[in-house]
Amino acid sequence: MPLDEQHVSQLISMAWNWATLFLPRFGAALAMLAAGLLLSRWMSRLVRRALVNTAHVDPALKPIIFAAVRYAILGLTLVAVFDQLGFHTTSLLAVFGAAGLAIGLALQGTLSNIAAGIMLLWLRPFQLLDYIEVGGHGGAVEEIGFFGCKLRTYDGLFLFLPNSSIWNTPLKNHTRNGGRLLSIDVSLPPAVDVDRAKRVLLEAVPQEEVMPHPPPNVFVENISDKEGLVLSLTLWTSPQGAGIVERNIIEQIKRSLGALGENFKALRIMRTVPPTTDPSRFLESREPVPI
Repeated sequence: MPLDEQHVSQLISMAWNWATLFLPRFGAALAMLAAGLLLSRWMSRLVRRALVNTAHVDPALKPIIFAAVRYAILGLTLVAVFDQLGFHTTSLLAVFGAAGLAIGLALQGTLSNIAAGIMLLWLRPFQLLDYIEVGGHGGAVEEIGFFGCKLRTYDGLFLFLPNSSIWNTPLKNHTRNGGRLLSIDVSLPPAVDVDRAKRVLLEAVPQEEVMPHPPPNVFVENISDKEGLVLSLTLWTSPQGAGIVERNIIEQIKRSLGALGENFKALRIMRTVPPTTDPSRFLESREPVPI
């Protein structure tokens, strides 16, 4: 049906009335949204500055607090924006609840990461800068988040592990305990003076870098025609820098035995604990590695 001048004028009048009623609301909603975004960033930075030098808050919880503050403000902002646009808050919360249930069912794996993250923060199997190994992956923990943990490997690579994979897998913490066992096997000619060789191995241990209890010990591990006399040196040291201590001891053993002549020449010097396949032996300190 063709529109006459009266119908056109009614449509224009309705559009104008709608615009005069809705556009101010829409403009106010946009302003509230922009203010909420700015406020969330500002509050997150403010909380970050307040907690960065606070020793009373666990460092592992600080990123969680920053994110919680930001997302809480964003959530309240969205509710206020929809309310400004004319949506009833009660109905809106019901819609959000139904949508949250549907999204939760679709993203069960993601929500399991959040639940696992809460349990990790509660039980604390590791802390920031601890060197952990999970499912064949290892690194120093740099951040514990809602969905996963950020790690740095011994060779400086970035590693992200979902919280659920950490929670559901046996975890090895290389730095939580105060001491780390080192063991070095030294193969010598069968006719070597055992007591003198033991003294040489003990003298190669830097006393200021090892734990006094239990003290370093040397014992005969094996005697065979193929490997000769195998002496095993065991000692305890700090987990940080254990690899450096072990490498220095191996070098000193080599020099000390070589200075005694051909009869004391080492046939083989081999680390047994930690093994060569253990990347934590490269750990030098608990300080984060600079990028």
